[in-house]
Amino acid sequence: MRYSYEFKRKCVEMYRKGILPDIPDGITKEEFQHQIRRWTRIEDANGPTVLRHKSQNKYWTPEEKLKLVSQVITGKSCKSVAFNAGINDGQLYQWVRKYKIYGYNGLIPKQKGRKPKDANMKKIGTRKPPKPNESEYEELIRLRAENAYMKAEIEVIKKEIALREEKEAARLKAKKQQSSKDSEKKDFN
Repeated sequence: MRYSYEFKRKCVEMYRKGILPDIPDGITKEEFQHQIRRWTRIEDANGPTVLRHKSQNKYWTPEEKLKLVSQVITGKSCKSVAFNAGINDGQLYQWVRKYKIYGYNGLIPKQKGRKPKDANMKKIGTRKPPKPNESEYEELIRLRAENAYMKAEIEVIKKEIALREEKEAARLKAKKQQSSKDSEKKDFN
């Protein structure tokens, strides 16, 4: 839920006086108290203007992220560092996790979104290919005929090779049988 700056300031002031403001619909008492305590800690660390809504999120450089991450790594609690910086502790947890996995490169922002299409690539309709003109159509017919001729030629060559292999196998078999007959005649003598 998004609260106005005035509402946040009023809640923080009431909390400091020990009064619990009216709980808005859609949130439990515990969650709301936790939120008010969080606002109070952030305001104490950074001043009352930090509770204002920003028109644009702050851009954190990798060096700024590294300073906060190094504070967490040296032993400070993640929540206290996040409150002092005025950011959400979940964001800082992510930076620490990325730093532990990827090092400094994990803190460098990556480009988000879909990769851009190649600017040089033309958009061609994928549903209906363009009709060829007469010269392209004639060339297509000629190439198809040439392709069919080459396929037939390859089949003939394959059959010739198969016949040669078959003849060679038969010749080797006959030679082997002849040599075995010759060896049988020598054994009887």
